[in-house]
Amino acid sequence: MKAITNSILVGCSLLLLSSCSKTELVDDNDTGLTDGPGVETSQPNTNYAPAFAGQTRVKAVRTTVAFQGTAISTGLTAPWGITALPDGRLLITQKAGTMRIATTSGTLSLPISGIPAVNSSGQGGLLGLCIDPQFASNRMIYWVFSENVTGGTQTSVAKGRFAQNEQSIENATVIYRAGPAYNGTLHYGGRILFDRTGNLIVSTGERSDLATRPLAQSVTSGLGKIIRINTNGQPAAGNPTFSAAGALPELYSIGHRNPQGLALHPTSGEIWQSEHGPRGGDEINRLQAGRNYGWPTITYGIEYSGSAIGAPIQQQNGLEQPAYYWDPVISPSGMVFYTGNRIAEWQNNLFIAALSGTHIVRLVVENNRVIGEERLLTSENQRFRDITQGTDNMLYAITDGGRLYRIDRS
Repeated sequence: MKAITNSILVGCSLLLLSSCSKTELVDDNDTGLTDGPGVETSQPNTNYAPAFAGQTRVKAVRTTVAFQGTAISTGLTAPWGITALPDGRLLITQKAGTMRIATTSGTLSLPISGIPAVNSSGQGGLLGLCIDPQFASNRMIYWVFSENVTGGTQTSVAKGRFAQNEQSIENATVIYRAGPAYNGTLHYGGRILFDRTGNLIVSTGERSDLATRPLAQSVTSGLGKIIRINTNGQPAAGNPTFSAAGALPELYSIGHRNPQGLALHPTSGEIWQSEHGPRGGDEINRLQAGRNYGWPTITYGIEYSGSAIGAPIQQQNGLEQPAYYWDPVISPSGMVFYTGNRIAEWQNNLFIAALSGTHIVRLVVENNRVIGEERLLTSENQRFRDITQGTDNMLYAITDGGRLYRIDRS
Protein backbone atom coordinates (compact mmCIF):
# COMPACT_ATOMS: atom_id res chain seq x y z
CA MET A 1 0.00 0.00 0.00
CA LYS A 2 1.20 3.47 -0.81
CA ALA A 3 1.65 5.87 2.08
CA ILE A 4 -0.16 9.20 1.77
CA THR A 5 0.21 12.44 3.64
CA ASN A 6 -2.21 14.00 6.08
CA SER A 7 -3.25 16.61 3.52
CA ILE A 8 -4.46 13.86 1.23
CA LEU A 9 -6.00 11.96 4.13
CA VAL A 10 -8.41 14.78 4.77
CA GLY A 11 -9.99 13.93 1.44
CA CYS A 12 -10.26 10.21 2.09
CA SER A 13 -13.72 8.90 2.84
CA LEU A 14 -14.44 6.49 5.67
CA LEU A 15 -14.72 3.71 3.12
CA LEU A 16 -11.24 4.39 1.86
CA LEU A 17 -9.82 4.35 5.38
CA SER A 18 -9.91 0.56 5.41
CA SER A 19 -7.59 0.31 2.42
CA CYS A 20 -5.49 3.49 2.48
CA SER A 21 -2.12 3.59 4.18
CA LYS A 22 -1.72 6.69 6.31
CA THR A 23 1.32 8.76 7.10
CA GLU A 24 1.55 11.53 9.65
CA LEU A 25 4.36 13.81 8.52
CA VAL A 26 6.12 16.54 10.50
CA ASP A 27 9.01 18.90 9.87
CA ASP A 28 12.24 16.93 10.09
CA ASN A 29 13.82 19.97 11.73
CA ASP A 30 11.30 19.90 14.56
CA THR A 31 12.86 19.14 17.93
CA GLY A 32 9.96 16.95 19.01
CA LEU A 33 8.90 18.63 22.25
CA THR A 34 6.82 21.74 21.77
CA ASP A 35 6.53 24.87 23.89
CA GLY A 36 2.76 25.04 23.54
CA PRO A 37 -0.08 23.29 25.34
CA GLY A 38 -0.71 19.56 25.44
CA VAL A 39 -2.64 17.50 22.93
CA GLU A 40 -5.88 17.69 24.94
CA THR A 41 -7.94 20.79 24.14
CA SER A 42 -11.31 19.81 25.64
CA GLN A 43 -12.42 21.10 29.01
CA PRO A 44 -11.92 18.71 31.96
CA ASN A 45 -14.91 17.32 33.82
CA THR A 46 -13.63 18.62 37.16
CA ASN A 47 -11.50 21.37 38.65
CA TYR A 48 -9.45 18.86 40.64
CA ALA A 49 -5.80 19.89 40.95
CA PRO A 50 -3.07 17.38 40.08
CA ALA A 51 -0.78 16.21 42.86
CA PHE A 52 2.37 17.27 41.00
CA ALA A 53 3.42 19.11 37.87
CA GLY A 54 3.20 16.94 34.76
CA GLN A 55 0.65 14.51 36.17
CA THR A 56 -1.81 15.45 33.42
CA ARG A 57 -1.87 17.47 30.18
CA VAL A 58 1.86 17.55 29.61
CA LYS A 59 3.34 19.31 26.61
CA ALA A 60 2.77 17.85 23.19
CA VAL A 61 5.52 15.89 21.47
CA ARG A 62 5.74 15.19 17.73
CA THR A 63 7.53 12.37 15.97
CA THR A 64 10.11 14.03 13.73
CA VAL A 65 10.35 11.34 11.04
CA ALA A 66 7.66 10.24 8.62
CA PHE A 67 5.78 7.14 9.70
CA GLN A 68 2.65 5.36 8.61
CA GLY A 69 -0.16 3.29 10.05
CA THR A 70 -1.28 0.69 7.55
CA ALA A 71 -4.45 -1.38 7.90
CA ILE A 72 -3.07 -4.74 6.80
CA SER A 73 -6.27 -6.65 7.62
CA THR A 74 -9.93 -5.77 8.18
CA GLY A 75 -11.15 -9.34 8.68
CA LEU A 76 -10.98 -9.76 12.45
CA THR A 77 -14.11 -9.88 14.62
CA ALA A 78 -13.89 -7.76 17.79
CA PRO A 79 -10.22 -8.56 18.52
CA TRP A 80 -9.14 -7.97 22.13
CA GLY A 81 -5.56 -9.13 22.67
CA ILE A 82 -2.48 -9.43 20.45
CA THR A 83 1.00 -10.84 20.98
CA ALA A 84 3.90 -11.75 18.72
CA LEU A 85 4.95 -15.34 18.14
CA PRO A 86 8.67 -16.18 17.90
CA ASP A 87 8.43 -16.63 14.11
CA GLY A 88 7.08 -13.11 13.69
CA ARG A 89 3.42 -13.92 13.18
CA LEU A 90 0.80 -12.50 15.53
CA LEU A 91 -1.59 -14.38 17.81
CA ILE A 92 -4.88 -12.56 18.39
CA THR A 93 -7.89 -13.19 20.63
CA GLN A 94 -11.41 -12.38 19.47
CA LYS A 95 -13.97 -11.37 22.08
CA ALA A 96 -16.52 -14.05 21.22
CA GLY A 97 -14.06 -16.79 22.19
CA THR A 98 -11.68 -17.62 19.35
CA MET A 99 -8.02 -17.04 18.56
CA ARG A 100 -6.51 -16.44 15.15
CA ILE A 101 -3.02 -16.10 13.72
CA ALA A 102 -2.16 -13.18 11.45
CA THR A 103 0.90 -12.86 9.27
CA THR A 104 2.62 -9.48 9.13
CA SER A 105 1.11 -9.03 5.68
CA GLY A 106 -2.38 -9.48 7.13
CA THR A 107 -3.33 -13.03 6.14
CA LEU A 108 -5.58 -14.57 8.80
CA SER A 109 -5.82 -18.20 9.87
CA LEU A 110 -9.04 -20.05 10.52
CA PRO A 111 -10.32 -19.82 14.13
CA ILE A 112 -8.37 -21.95 16.62
CA SER A 113 -10.49 -24.47 18.57
CA GLY A 114 -10.17 -25.97 22.05
CA ILE A 115 -10.72 -22.78 24.06
CA PRO A 116 -13.11 -23.03 27.06
CA ALA A 117 -16.44 -21.25 26.64
CA VAL A 118 -16.53 -17.55 27.46
CA ASN A 119 -19.35 -15.22 28.45
CA SER A 120 -19.01 -12.50 25.83
CA SER A 121 -21.89 -10.34 27.04
CA GLY A 122 -21.13 -6.71 27.79
CA GLN A 123 -17.41 -6.20 28.34
CA GLY A 124 -16.71 -9.90 28.76
CA GLY A 125 -15.26 -12.48 26.44
CA LEU A 126 -11.86 -13.85 25.48
CA LEU A 127 -9.55 -11.08 26.62
CA GLY A 128 -5.76 -10.66 26.98
CA LEU A 129 -3.14 -13.29 26.23
CA CYS A 130 0.58 -13.96 26.39
CA ILE A 131 2.90 -16.76 25.40
CA ASP A 132 5.35 -18.61 27.60
CA PRO A 133 8.95 -17.30 27.50
CA GLN A 134 9.85 -20.85 26.46
CA PHE A 135 7.11 -21.03 23.82
CA ALA A 136 9.50 -22.22 21.12
CA SER A 137 9.94 -25.47 23.05
CA ASN A 138 6.75 -25.84 25.16
CA ARG A 139 4.17 -24.01 22.97
CA MET A 140 2.23 -22.82 26.04
CA ILE A 141 -0.27 -19.97 25.83
CA TYR A 142 -1.96 -18.15 28.74
CA TRP A 143 -5.12 -16.08 28.47
CA VAL A 144 -7.78 -14.25 30.48
CA PHE A 145 -11.51 -14.66 29.93
CA SER A 146 -14.87 -14.04 31.54
CA GLU A 147 -16.18 -17.36 32.76
CA ASN A 148 -19.67 -18.46 33.74
CA VAL A 149 -19.58 -19.88 37.26
CA THR A 150 -22.07 -20.41 40.05
CA GLY A 151 -23.30 -16.99 41.13
CA GLY A 152 -22.47 -15.16 37.91
CA THR A 153 -19.19 -14.59 36.10
CA GLN A 154 -15.54 -14.22 37.04
CA THR A 155 -12.30 -13.02 35.53
CA SER A 156 -10.45 -16.30 34.99
CA VAL A 157 -7.02 -17.34 33.71
CA ALA A 158 -6.40 -20.42 31.57
CA LYS A 159 -3.48 -22.06 29.86
CA GLY A 160 -3.05 -24.61 27.11
CA ARG A 161 -0.61 -25.99 24.57
CA PHE A 162 -0.80 -24.70 21.02
CA ALA A 163 -1.10 -27.80 18.85
CA GLN A 164 1.64 -28.46 16.34
CA ASN A 165 -0.85 -28.23 13.49
CA GLU A 166 -1.91 -24.78 14.81
CA GLN A 167 -5.61 -25.65 14.64
CA SER A 168 -6.38 -26.06 18.34
CA ILE A 169 -5.39 -25.49 21.95
CA GLU A 170 -4.61 -28.77 23.70
CA ASN A 171 -5.38 -29.56 27.35
CA ALA A 172 -6.82 -26.14 28.12
CA THR A 173 -7.02 -25.70 31.90
CA VAL A 174 -8.38 -22.91 34.09
CA ILE A 175 -5.61 -22.11 36.59
CA TYR A 176 -7.02 -19.09 38.45
CA ARG A 177 -10.37 -17.43 39.18
CA ALA A 178 -10.71 -13.96 40.68
CA GLY A 179 -13.54 -14.13 43.21
CA PRO A 180 -16.12 -13.48 44.26
CA ALA A 181 -18.38 -14.26 41.31
CA TYR A 182 -20.81 -11.51 40.37
CA ASN A 183 -23.89 -11.39 38.17
CA GLY A 184 -22.73 -8.59 35.90
CA THR A 185 -20.93 -8.10 32.59
CA LEU A 186 -18.67 -5.10 33.17
CA HIS A 187 -15.10 -4.34 34.30
CA TYR A 188 -13.27 -7.64 33.97
CA GLY A 189 -9.82 -6.10 33.56
CA GLY A 190 -8.24 -8.84 31.53
CA ARG A 191 -4.58 -8.31 30.66
CA ILE A 192 -1.81 -10.80 31.37
CA LEU A 193 1.97 -10.86 30.96
CA PHE A 194 5.10 -12.53 32.31
CA ASP A 195 7.32 -10.57 34.65
CA ARG A 196 11.07 -10.97 34.67
CA THR A 197 10.91 -13.71 37.31
CA GLY A 198 8.81 -15.98 35.07
CA ASN A 199 5.56 -15.39 36.96
CA LEU A 200 2.26 -14.18 35.54
CA ILE A 201 0.85 -10.71 36.20
CA VAL A 202 -2.93 -10.48 35.74
CA SER A 203 -5.25 -7.47 35.93
CA THR A 204 -8.80 -7.80 37.28
CA GLY A 205 -11.60 -5.25 37.36
CA GLU A 206 -13.91 -4.44 40.28
CA ARG A 207 -17.00 -5.31 38.19
CA SER A 208 -18.26 -1.70 38.04
CA ASP A 209 -21.40 -1.76 40.20
CA LEU A 210 -21.73 0.05 43.52
CA ALA A 211 -22.17 -3.33 45.20
CA THR A 212 -18.73 -4.55 44.09
CA ARG A 213 -16.81 -1.29 43.86
CA PRO A 214 -15.64 -1.38 47.52
CA LEU A 215 -14.07 -4.80 46.92
CA ALA A 216 -11.22 -3.06 45.11
CA GLN A 217 -10.07 -2.06 48.62
CA SER A 218 -10.64 -5.49 50.17
CA VAL A 219 -7.60 -7.77 50.43
CA THR A 220 -9.89 -10.79 50.79
CA SER A 221 -11.25 -10.25 47.26
CA GLY A 222 -9.65 -10.76 43.87
CA LEU A 223 -11.62 -7.90 42.28
CA GLY A 224 -9.94 -4.63 41.31
CA LYS A 225 -6.45 -6.06 41.73
CA ILE A 226 -3.17 -6.89 40.10
CA ILE A 227 -2.56 -10.59 40.71
CA ARG A 228 0.82 -12.36 40.62
CA ILE A 229 0.72 -16.13 40.19
CA ASN A 230 2.96 -18.87 38.88
CA THR A 231 2.17 -20.85 35.74
CA ASN A 232 0.11 -23.33 37.77
CA GLY A 233 -2.09 -20.55 39.14
CA GLN A 234 -0.65 -20.57 42.64
CA PRO A 235 0.51 -17.41 44.47
CA ALA A 236 3.99 -16.52 43.23
CA ALA A 237 6.95 -16.67 45.56
CA GLY A 238 7.98 -13.27 46.88
CA ASN A 239 4.54 -11.68 46.74
CA PRO A 240 3.92 -8.80 49.16
CA THR A 241 2.11 -9.48 52.41
CA PHE A 242 -0.98 -7.41 53.10
CA SER A 243 -1.64 -6.97 56.82
CA ALA A 244 -5.41 -7.47 57.09
CA ALA A 245 -6.79 -10.83 58.17
CA GLY A 246 -7.58 -13.20 55.33
CA ALA A 247 -5.48 -11.32 52.76
CA LEU A 248 -5.11 -13.29 49.54
CA PRO A 249 -1.50 -14.37 48.93
CA GLU A 250 -1.75 -13.81 45.16
CA LEU A 251 -2.27 -10.05 45.49
CA TYR A 252 0.40 -7.75 44.05
CA SER A 253 -1.43 -4.41 44.30
CA ILE A 254 -4.96 -3.28 45.17
CA GLY A 255 -7.33 -0.38 44.61
CA HIS A 256 -7.86 -0.64 40.84
CA ARG A 257 -11.00 0.09 38.82
CA ASN A 258 -10.81 -1.52 35.37
CA PRO A 259 -7.16 -2.12 34.42
CA GLN A 260 -6.92 -3.05 30.74
CA GLY A 261 -3.23 -2.50 30.06
CA LEU A 262 0.01 -4.00 31.37
CA ALA A 263 3.57 -3.48 30.17
CA LEU A 264 7.09 -4.13 31.47
CA HIS A 265 9.47 -1.19 31.50
CA PRO A 266 12.35 -2.21 29.22
CA THR A 267 15.15 -1.09 31.54
CA SER A 268 13.79 -1.38 35.08
CA GLY A 269 11.50 -4.37 34.51
CA GLU A 270 8.83 -2.58 36.54
CA ILE A 271 5.18 -3.16 35.71
CA TRP A 272 3.24 -0.23 34.28
CA GLN A 273 -0.52 -0.34 34.01
CA SER A 274 -3.38 1.54 32.33
CA GLU A 275 -6.74 1.85 34.04
CA HIS A 276 -10.14 3.13 33.00
CA GLY A 277 -11.44 5.90 35.24
CA PRO A 278 -15.10 6.90 35.51
CA ARG A 279 -15.97 10.29 33.96
CA GLY A 280 -12.40 11.58 34.00
CA GLY A 281 -9.52 10.01 35.84
CA ASP A 282 -8.11 7.46 33.38
CA GLU A 283 -4.74 6.48 34.83
CA ILE A 284 -1.25 5.24 34.07
CA ASN A 285 0.33 3.65 37.14
CA ARG A 286 3.85 2.48 37.87
CA LEU A 287 3.06 -0.51 40.03
CA GLN A 288 4.94 -1.29 43.19
CA ALA A 289 4.37 -4.46 45.18
CA GLY A 290 2.05 -4.15 48.15
CA ARG A 291 0.75 -0.69 47.28
CA ASN A 292 -2.82 0.60 47.23
CA TYR A 293 -3.76 2.64 44.15
CA GLY A 294 -6.78 4.22 45.73
CA TRP A 295 -9.96 3.34 43.86
CA PRO A 296 -12.65 4.23 44.90
CA THR A 297 -11.33 6.24 47.88
CA ILE A 298 -9.39 8.67 45.71
CA THR A 299 -9.96 9.47 42.04
CA TYR A 300 -9.57 12.30 39.56
CA GLY A 301 -12.94 11.42 38.04
CA ILE A 302 -16.63 11.77 38.83
CA GLU A 303 -19.69 9.56 38.38
CA TYR A 304 -21.17 9.35 34.89
CA SER A 305 -24.14 11.24 36.33
CA GLY A 306 -21.84 14.14 37.19
CA SER A 307 -21.97 13.64 40.95
CA ALA A 308 -18.86 13.30 43.09
CA ILE A 309 -17.36 9.94 44.02
CA GLY A 310 -16.92 9.48 47.73
CA ALA A 311 -15.64 12.39 49.84
CA PRO A 312 -14.47 13.47 47.13
CA ILE A 313 -10.69 13.50 47.51
CA GLN A 314 -7.79 13.00 45.14
CA GLN A 315 -4.95 12.45 47.62
CA GLN A 316 -4.66 10.49 50.84
CA ASN A 317 -1.71 9.20 52.85
CA GLY A 318 -1.02 5.56 52.09
CA LEU A 319 -2.68 5.68 48.67
CA GLU A 320 -0.60 5.90 45.52
CA GLN A 321 -0.89 8.64 42.93
CA PRO A 322 -1.10 7.78 39.22
CA ALA A 323 2.01 8.57 37.23
CA TYR A 324 -0.31 10.25 34.72
CA TYR A 325 -4.04 10.77 34.24
CA TRP A 326 -6.51 12.05 31.66
CA ASP A 327 -9.63 14.18 32.09
CA PRO A 328 -11.64 13.87 29.88
CA VAL A 329 -11.06 10.18 29.38
CA ILE A 330 -9.46 8.38 26.46
CA SER A 331 -10.28 4.84 27.75
CA PRO A 332 -6.73 3.41 27.71
CA SER A 333 -6.52 -0.30 26.95
CA GLY A 334 -3.55 -2.45 25.92
CA MET A 335 -0.08 -0.93 25.90
CA VAL A 336 3.57 -1.63 25.20
CA PHE A 337 6.96 0.02 25.64
CA TYR A 338 8.73 0.40 22.31
CA THR A 339 12.20 -1.17 22.22
CA GLY A 340 12.63 -1.40 18.47
CA ASN A 341 15.20 0.21 16.19
CA ARG A 342 12.89 1.41 13.43
CA ILE A 343 12.23 4.87 14.91
CA ALA A 344 15.00 5.92 17.28
CA GLU A 345 13.07 8.69 19.04
CA TRP A 346 10.42 6.20 20.12
CA GLN A 347 12.92 4.16 22.16
CA ASN A 348 11.45 3.28 25.58
CA ASN A 349 8.32 5.35 24.89
CA LEU A 350 4.98 3.96 26.07
CA PHE A 351 2.33 3.32 23.41
CA ILE A 352 -1.29 2.89 24.51
CA ALA A 353 -4.38 1.83 22.59
CA ALA A 354 -7.19 4.33 23.28
CA LEU A 355 -10.81 3.29 22.85
CA SER A 356 -13.00 6.36 23.30
CA GLY A 357 -9.97 8.45 22.33
CA THR A 358 -9.84 6.64 18.95
CA HIS A 359 -6.08 6.99 18.63
CA ILE A 360 -2.77 5.54 19.75
CA VAL A 361 -1.14 7.44 22.62
CA ARG A 362 2.60 7.94 22.67
CA LEU A 363 3.99 8.94 26.07
CA VAL A 364 7.60 10.01 26.52
CA VAL A 365 8.73 8.82 29.96
CA GLU A 366 11.88 10.00 31.74
CA ASN A 367 12.80 9.13 35.33
CA ASN A 368 9.35 7.58 35.82
CA ARG A 369 7.60 10.83 34.84
CA VAL A 370 5.63 11.53 31.66
CA ILE A 371 7.16 14.54 29.90
CA GLY A 372 5.43 14.46 26.50
CA GLU A 373 2.30 13.12 24.82
CA GLU A 374 1.42 12.53 21.16
CA ARG A 375 -1.71 11.18 19.48
CA LEU A 376 -1.18 8.88 16.50
CA LEU A 377 -3.58 7.59 13.82
CA THR A 378 -6.32 10.02 14.88
CA SER A 379 -7.63 10.19 11.31
CA GLU A 380 -8.52 6.48 11.40
CA ASN A 381 -11.41 7.08 13.83
CA GLN A 382 -10.96 3.61 15.31
CA ARG A 383 -11.38 2.27 18.85
CA PHE A 384 -7.89 0.88 19.42
CA ARG A 385 -7.99 -2.10 21.80
CA ASP A 386 -4.42 -3.44 22.04
CA ILE A 387 -0.93 -2.88 20.71
CA THR A 388 2.26 -4.93 20.66
CA GLN A 389 5.74 -4.87 19.18
CA GLY A 390 6.51 -7.50 16.59
CA THR A 391 9.74 -9.42 16.24
CA ASP A 392 10.41 -7.16 13.23
CA ASN A 393 10.52 -4.14 15.62
CA MET A 394 7.32 -2.69 14.15
CA LEU A 395 4.20 -1.92 16.18
CA TYR A 396 0.95 -3.79 15.55
CA ALA A 397 -2.43 -2.63 16.84
CA ILE A 398 -5.96 -4.04 16.73
CA THR A 399 -9.27 -2.22 16.82
CA ASP A 400 -12.77 -3.09 17.99
CA GLY A 401 -13.85 -2.66 14.38
CA GLY A 402 -11.75 -5.66 13.33
CA ARG A 403 -8.69 -3.98 11.85
CA LEU A 404 -5.06 -4.95 12.28
CA TYR A 405 -2.59 -2.08 11.79
CA ARG A 406 1.14 -2.07 11.23
CA ILE A 407 2.86 1.12 12.44
CA ASP A 408 6.33 1.88 11.12
CA ARG A 409 8.48 4.53 9.47
CA SER A 410 7.41 5.30 5.91
